[in-house]
Amino acid sequence: MKKPLKYTIYFLICALMVAVDQISKYFAVINLKGRENTVWIKNVFELQYVENDGAAFSSFSGKQGFLLVVTIAVMLFVIFEFVRIPDGKRYAWLRIDFLMIVAGALGNMIDRVRQGYVVDFFYFVPINFPRFNVADIYVTLAMPLLIILLFFVYKDNETEFLFKFRKK
Repeated sequence: MKKPLKYTIYFLICALMVAVDQISKYFAVINLKGRENTVWIKNVFELQYVENDGAAFSSFSGKQGFLLVVTIAVMLFVIFEFVRIPDGKRYAWLRIDFLMIVAGALGNMIDRVRQGYVVDFFYFVPINFPRFNVADIYVTLAMPLLIILLFFVYKDNETEFLFKFRKK
């Protein structure tokens, strides 16, 4: 497959993932904001509308400028590494992983820019886990997947292209 077509497909997949995140947040706003929690599984899982002006676990609360800079830096770094992934099916999971990171970061960045906060709404009751959203799921799944790929799937020589900024 030619590179322009290949990158167009990757862009469309990422855009679809961001759209799923944004649509889910839209429905959370219209169906949950200002209302009681929606119980899906009693004492286990609920939908609960929260406006989070921080990052994970509400860290960096109110520091939108900082969070935007960090998000943009991470996205640019991941995109830079993404385009360096060799062609072939061997690296399909690594491509998917990087797309998940970018889609998650972009989904929450859109909220921060548009509203000054991120809409969170999934809530696990038994562990009182912080509320989260679809974009958070992408990033949360991508990070352990990246660790598994780098430590257990690919050999060291198969990932030498990653995190290398100049040729020797």
